[in-house]
Amino acid sequence: MKKILLFSLFSLINISLYAQEKHLKDVKETQELSDKVVSLFYQNKISEAFDALAPYWPMPENELTTIEGKTIKYINIIEQRFGQSIGNLKIKNETISDIAIRETYIIRYANSAIRLIFTYYKNDNGWIVNAFKWDDSFEEEFKAD
Repeated sequence: MKKILLFSLFSLINISLYAQEKHLKDVKETQELSDKVVSLFYQNKISEAFDALAPYWPMPENELTTIEGKTIKYINIIEQRFGQSIGNLKIKNETISDIAIRETYIIRYANSAIRLIFTYYKNDNGWIVNAFKWDDSFEEEFKAD
């Protein structure tokens, strides 16, 4: 009985270390999640944005918390340096067959912009967040003529 209890406790701790619990059922849901997170970033509601991503992102909760904290810090610095957010737009949607999607967005500030990139992967249960990143490298999005 003691071994079963210890095994059960260890399993629960191990499972709770990972935030991902859900799957998105189709491409429309991936787009809706991306739109929601972009909207929350635009409003500087970073914690809520990460809360929206977490159920679909198979990453340890402590890592998500660390990334969230750093993001809050840097978004506040961006607003101090570049002004308030003034708009957002989706600039790119890329796919690899029916197994992966990458969506790229821009959030505009008064004096610059940041780029948000969502990568989704389709596994046997549905779509999950494979990667999410943001940076100020939007100049990489200019198309070569």
